[in-house]
Parts: sequence; structure tokens; C-alpha cells
Amino acid sequence: MSRAIVLNPSDNVATLLDPGTEGDRCVLQGERSGEITLRQDVPFGHKVCITQTPAGAEILKYGQVIGTARQSLRIGEHAHVHNIDSTRARGDLNKG
Repeated sequence: MSRAIVLNPSDNVATLLDPGTEGDRCVLQGERSGEITLRQDVPFGHKVCITQTPAGAEILKYGQVIGTARQSLRIGEHAHVHNIDSTRARGDLNKG
């Protein structure tokens, strides 16, 4: 069984503390509790979606916006650069 930490109650992703395999149950710890089922293999330290998240929605980690969903994300789905556009430290997005 994998574990993932939720760093803020408003987060819609959790960070895996153990590598996970598709179909594994994953226990949420930290600011939210519960259990989800992984939809894909997820490496240690990567994010997993913990709430249904529509395309274009903000991705929250630490209670802060870290990106935008490129596509609709389901609970248990690996959340990474293949389906999230980063909005942190993006100088190319600065206006002015």
C-alpha cells in the first residue's frame, strides 16, 4: 500500500511517499485522510490527483497554485508534466 501526503486542506493533489503501481490503494496522510486507488504507476515524490479536476482548473499544492490541468484529471491519476502546465517560476508568462 502506498502513502501520499496532503500538505494543505485545499490541495487537489498529494505527493507520494512511496512508489505506487496501478491498482494500488494509496492512503492519504497529513491535512486530509482517506484512501484512493492509483490509476497508473506513480513514482516516489510525484503527485497524484485526489479530487476530480476539470481541464483548465488550477492545481493546488501547499495551498498554492502550481499549475493548470491540461485535461480533466480523475481521482488517482498521476499528475505531472504530461497533464499539467506549470505556472510557477514561469518568466515567459510575466506581463510587462
